[in-house]
Amino acid sequence: MQYPHLDTPVSPLRQRLIDDMNMRRFSRETQRNYLRDIGRLATFLGRSPDTATADDLRRFQIQQQEDGVPVPTMNSIVSALRFFFTQTLDRPDLARRLVRLAHPRNLPVVLSRDEVARLLNATTCLKHQAALSVA
Repeated sequence: MQYPHLDTPVSPLRQRLIDDMNMRRFSRETQRNYLRDIGRLATFLGRSPDTATADDLRRFQIQQQEDGVPVPTMNSIVSALRFFFTQTLDRPDLARRLVRLAHPRNLPVVLSRDEVARLLNATTCLKHQAALSVA
């Protein structure tokens, strides 16, 4: 299956990656993201991503961090590269070198009983009190 965003001639390596993603029924959006992320590595290297070494991958991830790439984006790139190295290139040794970062998640703010009571008492409209009570 070819997508319109691939109007230019496709290299055999890129076609193999696309075929691997199609075989696993990746969504169009996932395919677009993986192609973009593997392209980031190729741009960083200045050569084909299938020539990457473990040191190249380490330098790439350090550069991303220094450039301020958000943790969720960096982890998405790791997923794309792991797929590329494991499935398309059969190089699990390189995939293992990629580091996923812990993404601290903030706990939601929970109102105390007193705060909830004050919130409900702040309105006199029964409709608004009902909506706030449900929320």
